[in-house]
Amino acid sequence: MPIEVVDNSTESRFEVLVDGKVAGFADYRLLPTKIVFTHTEVLPAYEGQGLASRLVAFALQASADTGLRVVPLCPYVAKYIQRHPEFQHLVDSSFGSG
Repeated sequence: MPIEVVDNSTESRFEVLVDGKVAGFADYRLLPTKIVFTHTEVLPAYEGQGLASRLVAFALQASADTGLRVVPLCPYVAKYIQRHPEFQHLVDSSFGSG
């Protein structure tokens, strides 16, 4: 079953698609130099398949590629960054580490 992650900028969210259907998303607010992740969710039918990790990894890499600092208000995104030090440099300095 094909899995794809896309930036749906119209909806201000990254989406993980399974067989072309939205299985989860990471909402964000885009600011001039920052991206604020506010909520991440995987639909119940798709839980336990590692989709949230794929989604957040893609979103963080896309943020890095475009030079945006990350503000992880979403607890899942914050925990993901804590567990993956390669993304810690993206966290905006005005956002406390915790």
